[in-house]
Amino acid sequence: MSNHQDQPRFSLPVRVYYEDTDLNSVVFYANYIKFMERARTEWLRSLGIELDVLRRREGMLFAVQRMETEFLRPAFFNDLLTVTVALRGSGGASLDFVQEVRREADAACCCRGRTKVICVDEKTLRPKRLPKTLLAEIADGH
Repeated sequence: MSNHQDQPRFSLPVRVYYEDTDLNSVVFYANYIKFMERARTEWLRSLGIELDVLRRREGMLFAVQRMETEFLRPAFFNDLLTVTVALRGSGGASLDFVQEVRREADAACCCRGRTKVICVDEKTLRPKRLPKTLLAEIADGH
């Protein structure tokens, strides 16, 4: 597995909408996972990589294989959050990320997690080596 710890973090601002909260105006826990997914997608987009293009060009999809998430502090309706993405490493068919969701007003870490995403063949849904072109695009983006 190659190590990418020196790579910079990508940040995505996210506003908490009413639909993201429970009856107490607190972000519903599953929505942190959505925020992190959105940030990983936008990280790829910032590198010039579009998921639909990868599917057509390489016949591949990404699937979350493992996720560890800690919910540390609540975020509330109308909070502005920053969701970060850092590539921690890559393997033959996987990318490992560390992510945080922080509240802008006080920099409190509301949620953090580690996610292992695997590359799968779109037809068989079995693991598939990460395309060299994709790895090159990721490396060129940093």
